Amino acid sequence: MSVSSPTRSIRIGSRKSQLALVQTYWVQEELQKHHPDRQFDVETMSTQGDKILDVALAKIGDKGLFTKELENGMLDGSIDLAVHSLKDLPTNLPDGLILGCVTERVDPADALVVNEKNRAYELATLPPGSVIGTSSLRRLAQLRHHFPHLTFKDVRGNVNTRLAKLDAGEYDAIILAVAGLQRLGLGERVHQVIPAEISLHAVGQGALGIECRAEDPEILAVLKVLEHAPTRDRCYAERAFLRELEGGCQVPIGVNTSIDNDTLTLTGMVASLDGKRLIKDSVSGSPSQAEELGKELARKVREAGAGEILAEIFAEVGRG
Repeated sequence: MSVSSPTRSIRIGSRKSQLALVQTYWVQEELQKHHPDRQFDVETMSTQGDKILDVALAKIGDKGLFTKELENGMLDGSIDLAVHSLKDLPTNLPDGLILGCVTERVDPADALVVNEKNRAYELATLPPGSVIGTSSLRRLAQLRHHFPHLTFKDVRGNVNTRLAKLDAGEYDAIILAVAGLQRLGLGERVHQVIPAEISLHAVGQGALGIECRAEDPEILAVLKVLEHAPTRDRCYAERAFLRELEGGCQVPIGVNTSIDNDTLTLTGMVASLDGKRLIKDSVSGSPSQAEELGKELARKVREAGAGEILAEIFAEVGRG
């Protein structure tokens, strides 16, 4: 079947959460704009990560927690592609599937969102003992490292559920992704954009990853109109760093990338769960060597002690 054939309806898979649907409908609209002779339908599914809301993510595993059902749909042919927050997409994909497209990244930083009573404070000035909600071990470890006087408590649920818990007084503040809040039209809730010096972001954060079958050239060609090369190169470097360290989204691994004058700079860190040990380093090189840069940085931080930290974490969370 040719790429331009109008006869095939393309089925886009999505989680059912509000943020996932906002992202998926954006992809649907963009694809429709670029391919007006094609039909794009959205099929929604609930993933394991959507169903288990009363247990910390780190305790239920993370390999495909938000992606497995969508991936099964692509493999059995019920959907043609799936839209993911790239930070949720494992770095090792099932046989037969590939990352077909990476969209332009929006702000990948973490955000401090506060209860109204704490509007006078930022992270550095919150009173000792203030309760901060986060379900991310990456955020937890870095914030413990910089602000050991604060108290941290797990928070689950979609963005609106977390905001409701914050506003009800269960937390003094919570940490969310700037990108997610902006995509939901909740940018005004960003009280402080947390600088990279304090919290390196998650691998792929702020970008969308579109997964599809490897042997489907028609779909791959359709998707290329949404590819943003600088974001792709930055995220490939980040994902290679994470893959080389054998880390998932629930391991304290953070990154930051930039491309300036055709030089890609990747910064990465690994921290202990208690935040007392934090190893950070950077590498730079050509964007065309993105994956090699990620591997190089992984070797550097592992030799500096990250290997021992990760071994301890894997043993502690039972996924070694």
